[in-house]
Amino acid sequence: MGRRPDLITAIATAPGRGGVGIVRLSGTDLGALAATLGNGHPPTPRHASFCAFHDGDGRLIDEGLLLYFPAPHSFTGEDVIELHGHGGPVVMQLLLDRALSLGARLAEPGEFTRRAFLNNKLDLAQAEAVADLIEASTVAAARSAVRSLSGAFSDAIGRVRDQLIDLRMLVEATLDFPEEEIDFLAAARAVERMQGIERALADVLDRAEQGALLRQGLHVVLVGQPNVGKSSLLNQLAGHERAIVTDIAGTTRDALKETIQLAGIPLHVIDTAGLRDTGDTVEKIGIERTWREIDNADVIVRLVDARSGLTAEDRAIDARLPPGVPRITVENKCDLADLPPQRTDTDGATRIRLSAKTGNGVALLREHLLKLAGWHPHGEDVFLARKRHLTALANALAHVREAQARTTALELMAEELRLGHEALSEITGEFTPDDLLGEIFSRFCIGK
Repeated sequence: MGRRPDLITAIATAPGRGGVGIVRLSGTDLGALAATLGNGHPPTPRHASFCAFHDGDGRLIDEGLLLYFPAPHSFTGEDVIELHGHGGPVVMQLLLDRALSLGARLAEPGEFTRRAFLNNKLDLAQAEAVADLIEASTVAAARSAVRSLSGAFSDAIGRVRDQLIDLRMLVEATLDFPEEEIDFLAAARAVERMQGIERALADVLDRAEQGALLRQGLHVVLVGQPNVGKSSLLNQLAGHERAIVTDIAGTTRDALKETIQLAGIPLHVIDTAGLRDTGDTVEKIGIERTWREIDNADVIVRLVDARSGLTAEDRAIDARLPPGVPRITVENKCDLADLPPQRTDTDGATRIRLSAKTGNGVALLREHLLKLAGWHPHGEDVFLARKRHLTALANALAHVREAQARTTALELMAEELRLGHEALSEITGEFTPDDLLGEIFSRFCIGK
């Protein structure tokens, strides 16, 4: 059978073995193809039909379920066929090969969801929420992704966008009829309305920033000399013995990563090799990797021994740490120094005294990490946002604020409102360039 350019297929379930696996197809006019796959019997739309799946030579591949979703009542908005079989990788590959032999081509990453977007089944923010839900690493992130997928984020954007459109129409109508001797700004309460739009945008941006934390998390790098307690602190934060802890300096020779949850935020804690001069080749490689991790850190937790305080070696490490990255100085082993846990803030620098061995004072560190992340209680009413969402919201807010400063020049005010409207529309995909769409959907997994 020849290739049908509109027909795509892919394995929709995760790689590996499982009880059930799914091969999905999407295209136009697939009723006859569904009957072919279903042993010649036209399937009832949106009903599971038990079938024996055969290859092109009539050999049995598997027995399972066939589901047929005629357009437009499907995920992609096109005709969709799903083959549910036993979830072994060989069985899935054979079913995929059968679909390919019937004229389908292998779907590109995210192509099913992209078709759903292009067919107006989802807007762009909802489409991205599909990938975010799959990739969610915490319960809070998953719940926020579901809210975005259901349209909560898009609805919030839409409400602000509609207010902007309404105000734009009034401003541009006034420009079209300059002979009207009506004080437009006062009659339309334009200033008050722009202030309301500004507050609404600021609220959505705040909730989106919180959601971005849930999605991306915080990369925290533990730094210090050998045997200062970095691995013990990682174990204490993780709640189990993730890293090997000994009294031998240089035990940790490579970066060790552990993701934990802190108030629903994924905290990517990285235990690194102790920083010192060494002739050990393997340890040198570990130290080089430590500095690479430091360059990518959101927060640096620099550990020192509470018994000795800052040493010349610690100051040498400080001198090499990148400027501008938030830093916490942890004075560890306060139990051995017979000192109580404590947090002090001096000239913008935070020092926390704790014991990674006993756990005393670790709560102070957790609390400060949340503060540095910018997290504040918002319930579940946050939006799992991406960097492009935050950029668009920030741009829209800046244009609305600039419009408020242009009330004596209606042409400039109208232009700022237009730019703010376009920035918001980029989020839901109304004014999104094709190259950006390609970048967004290329990050999806195949089959979704």
